[in-house]
Amino acid sequence: MQTILINKWLKKWWISALVVLISFGKMSYPSISNAYPIFAQQNYENPREATGRIVCANCHLAKKPVDIEAPQSVLPDTVFEAIGGLNVGAVLILPEGFKLAPPDRIPAEIKENLGRLSFQSYRPGKDNIIVVGPVPGKLYNEIVFPILSPNPDTNKDVHFLKYPIYVGGNRGRGQIYPDGSKSNNTIYSASVIGQVKKVVRKEKGGYEITIDNSSENREVIDIVPRGPELIVSEGESVKADQPLTNNPNVGGFGQGEVEIVLQDPLRVQGLLVFFASVLLAQIFLVLKKKQFEKVQLAEMNF
Repeated sequence: MQTILINKWLKKWWISALVVLISFGKMSYPSISNAYPIFAQQNYENPREATGRIVCANCHLAKKPVDIEAPQSVLPDTVFEAIGGLNVGAVLILPEGFKLAPPDRIPAEIKENLGRLSFQSYRPGKDNIIVVGPVPGKLYNEIVFPILSPNPDTNKDVHFLKYPIYVGGNRGRGQIYPDGSKSNNTIYSASVIGQVKKVVRKEKGGYEITIDNSSENREVIDIVPRGPELIVSEGESVKADQPLTNNPNVGGFGQGEVEIVLQDPLRVQGLLVFFASVLLAQIFLVLKKKQFEKVQLAEMNF
């Protein structure tokens, strides 16, 4: 009976106390900014390469710092929160066996913090890799991942060990697509040296910029998509690789990692029993000392 009460108390204490804090930097957010983890899901079997780099960095050239904090240990088959500042899209790579908690296992207090965010696994069979986004950064500056820890008693592939957790967070879209082409979230530069002969605004947005390269006696048309703002005008001289637009990118990508221990509850119970035995030993030692002092005092009076 005592063991059952201890188990219930431990489980309740860990659910309320163990919190993973994933902080994706302290930064200001644009009014609307979207991230597209779907590109990574379509082009990469695993979001973390052998080098340790998360594949989102292949499209997001700018960097933003990412910090991740985690509890030292969690109990098996326990739902706990992963909380942090949200960039706009994120990928959370958990150890094998850890996964997003099913709705019927999420405590009411955690459900209140979830909002209307939609989580999904990176791909079928990768339940330990969670993706969220794109979401508007103006509405979400914090995200809660409800995580369910595995139980080694039912999953023989999981053991009571120390495991790594990896996180990747991006804000805004990437500067290039997986095929190597530029997105409209980057700077567009002049391809040749010369004079801007003509600037034509396209009907669906963007520009066609004609540059007269007199040294080679040719004209080159540079295409700027909708999004970046033009910073050159007709008649202006430009150099090769000189920016024709501003830099619309206000985001970036960062990643971090931390270790977490899947703790055996029997070890915790043993630790509590040890602490209790030490406390009782100290109490008995004090009582014995008091008793000995009384005997000594009685012998002296006698």
